[in-house]
Amino acid sequence: MRAIVWTGELEVRDDVEVRAPGLREVTVRIHRAGLCHSDVSVIDGTIPMPPPIVLGHEGAGVVEEVGAAVTGVNPGDHVVLVTLGNCGQCDACDRGLPTHCRRPFGWSDTRFTTGGRQVPAFANLGVFSERTVVHEHQAVVIDPAVPLDAASLIGCAVVTGAGAVLNRAKVRPGETVAVIGAGGIGQSVIQGARLASAGRIVAIDANPLKEAVARQFGATDFIDASQHPDGTVAAAKELVPAGFDYAFECVGHPALIRQAIDMLGTGGSCVLLGVPKLGTEASFVVGNLYNDKSILGCRYGQTRPHHDVPLITRFYLDGRFMLDEMVSQTYDLGDIERALADLEAGKLNRGVLTLT
Repeated sequence: MRAIVWTGELEVRDDVEVRAPGLREVTVRIHRAGLCHSDVSVIDGTIPMPPPIVLGHEGAGVVEEVGAAVTGVNPGDHVVLVTLGNCGQCDACDRGLPTHCRRPFGWSDTRFTTGGRQVPAFANLGVFSERTVVHEHQAVVIDPAVPLDAASLIGCAVVTGAGAVLNRAKVRPGETVAVIGAGGIGQSVIQGARLASAGRIVAIDANPLKEAVARQFGATDFIDASQHPDGTVAAAKELVPAGFDYAFECVGHPALIRQAIDMLGTGGSCVLLGVPKLGTEASFVVGNLYNDKSILGCRYGQTRPHHDVPLITRFYLDGRFMLDEMVSQTYDLGDIERALADLEAGKLNRGVLTLT
């Protein structure tokens, strides 16, 4: 089958095979896969993963085969795939915090082979492939009325961004929100803030083309960071003089983390979503955290997949969460280089690879 393999070079190969599902695993035919910056981060070394590795971690498809002990998923089900390999039995999972799982599994699994060599799957999924095998926990059944183009975004960008607002920050009606970076995750933060009835949602991005879509998704204001070379804190505080209740940093740049902290008002929280290069340090003035300010790390939107994914799909079907509008363009799997070039040029909200 075809798959995109990072070998130190980006290769679209047709000699990739995936093993049969184990007792509690399912085989999923991938129909659509979102192109996320985390995949780019493997290529550029921001996320250090030794090659070869099958890329892709944001996808949706149809279940083809299930293991003998699988109970919650059936052949023919439409599913969103999630990266979490949580055990479901530890104290964290039992408390409804699967992102805190004490015994996660799967990251070193070599479910794929290429050229006779075993190859792991990036982020526990490897969805830049025509088929993958995942634990049944990772395949969340969705209403087939949700198009798979739209559904493919839910398992990373959407649950990360919206989950950061609804699960981690728990934004309340009327509170003020700054969103630094209006890409796929930032757009999901904006929509989460709109769902939470935030009073003011200020999107900040250096690409002025992001303004229209940010406003479409619920931003009340937009700051073009390219027009503020010394930083956007002053511009943001012109809009919200008392400082923000929440600032979500969706880029992963130390200078922007500092700006997010500096935008906070009394009792405000900076939520970190962007992924910088491993080992990156950020600095802040300690005095700026007095008055009950906080810095919150956030893994995967503190997502509870089997609660949050169906919730997002219901919001989508009700017209309360926009997914179709997040898809800028679809590409054949073989057009990955063009898709990456468009992503780098800032042309995409989210690009989607087609595998059928």
